[in-house]
Amino acid sequence: MKFIDEVQIFAKSGHGGRGAVNFRREKLVPRGGPDGGDGGRGGNVIFVVDAQMGSLLDLRYKKNYIAKDGDPGAGNHKHGKNGEDMLVRVPRGTRVLDHDNHILCDLSDEQQEFVCFQGGRGGKGNSFFKTSVNQAPEQFQPGEDGEEGAIRLELKLLADIGIIGYPNVGKSTLISRISSARPKMADYEFTTLIPNLGVVSIGEFRSIVVADIPGLIPGAHNGAGLGIRFLKHIERTRGFVHLIDVSDYSGREPFQDFEDINYELKMYDEAHSGEEDFLPLMNRTQIIALNKIDAVSPERMELTKRSFEKLGYKVVLISAFCGHGLKELTQEMGNLVIKEQELESAE
Repeated sequence: MKFIDEVQIFAKSGHGGRGAVNFRREKLVPRGGPDGGDGGRGGNVIFVVDAQMGSLLDLRYKKNYIAKDGDPGAGNHKHGKNGEDMLVRVPRGTRVLDHDNHILCDLSDEQQEFVCFQGGRGGKGNSFFKTSVNQAPEQFQPGEDGEEGAIRLELKLLADIGIIGYPNVGKSTLISRISSARPKMADYEFTTLIPNLGVVSIGEFRSIVVADIPGLIPGAHNGAGLGIRFLKHIERTRGFVHLIDVSDYSGREPFQDFEDINYELKMYDEAHSGEEDFLPLMNRTQIIALNKIDAVSPERMELTKRSFEKLGYKVVLISAFCGHGLKELTQEMGNLVIKEQELESAE
């Protein structure tokens, strides 16, 4: 697996350069006086969003990020060169946390860079300390220390819609049919080991981002199967497509599958309820997509559809493999996103 969504690194900003102690000594220039310049500022540690990055893999093998120190000052009032900043490139959607897991910054759409550690200020040279009563000062400042510490980076993918459901219900097939994403697909559980993103057109000049999340099974909150590690990647979504296999060959009951997955979402909410800015997953709108309708009797399909509609859910009948119902599903996904955007604008 080459998808890394959590890493811990060490970062340190640069030390400020020392101020210079120097006196001007030139022929025919009596009493030249002090001319020691100031030291340069130490480099900052800056996290920068890189749109080309899809995971934190590049940061897994390099653990230390140290900015350059500022250069010392020099005579003739020369200011030391500022230290070069250390730019740490991360994917869009990365959260920066300190060693106590407090969120320092969330590099989402609104913010593209974050100065994590400021470089130390450069020290003053002796020319700064010249006064009417102290014409030849030898004082100087050594420059301030930089800041340092352990930083944890956590990637949460930014998507409008998250596709959730049991393993092997057709999530990867669905995202491959409605977008240009090409996830790995096979007829066994846990084919999808990492989240996949796809861009779906919902009209002229408009599109949404959809995330295919690895499947859940009962007990995932206790580590069963792939666990719930990847559920954090749907925390940022505006709603879900809950994909359910209704075929006669699944060996499971669709409504029980629905309850099982929602129980895992509930357990995830309870485990993360105390975190900063956490929005419960169970509060998101869910569109029920009943998949594999080409392999189910009409009577069972209609009965299953009505059972979900009685609970107030929007239900769409689809066959991801054959392409049936996909246009209606993408329209409903677009309507959900637009509605949520309007609610956000009204707040």
